[in-house]
Amino acid sequence: MSLTYTALRGPTRLLLRTFTDLRVEGVEHLPDDGPFLLVPNHQSLADPFLVQAYCRRPVHSMTKSTQFAPAVFRWFIPRLCGFPVRRYRVDPQAVRVLLRLLEEGEGVCIYPEGERTWDGTMQPFRRGALRVLLRAGVPIVPVGISGTYDLWPRWASRPRPGFGPRVKVGLRYGEPLCYGEIRDRSTRERLLPELERRLRTALQELSRPGG
Repeated sequence: MSLTYTALRGPTRLLLRTFTDLRVEGVEHLPDDGPFLLVPNHQSLADPFLVQAYCRRPVHSMTKSTQFAPAVFRWFIPRLCGFPVRRYRVDPQAVRVLLRLLEEGEGVCIYPEGERTWDGTMQPFRRGALRVLLRAGVPIVPVGISGTYDLWPRWASRPRPGFGPRVKVGLRYGEPLCYGEIRDRSTRERLLPELERRLRTALQELSRPGG
């Protein structure tokens, strides 16, 4: 874990606690050691900060490659354990990085929707993301996020002003989904509908406000 990552966790928690009515649950479902995948729904630009601030183990995040264009972000994002992935296409390099991190016993965060929601509802999952989850062969921890769409929706240039009633924000880690290592591609393809159903059901329940 980089010094930047460590140093920012405390201030990030403080900001979230100050400007939102935050509820965090299910941290006991995070593995104590070994590789794992965090799989949240994606409501807002605030989601990665929320997930990383409250995951008790360091977690690397797939980050869209366009965010690395400015030089300052190319320096900053890797220090927050982010690595680039090209959207709307298969990105073999990003998959190789993800698998290498898992082989080293690290945690990796991947958003199966591939982008933030426009209207607060969960979007379809990318088939490529589901294939990676099955290929990885590590515990898949669903993470339900609620309230961050109200805090900072995709179409807004900045978060909601910090006055008035605080936005209720929820972060809930669910029980891991475990498939083990599946080497056979045809078996992985056969399991895709089941994984999609189980994961969507888990995320819908975990991201239900007040759930």
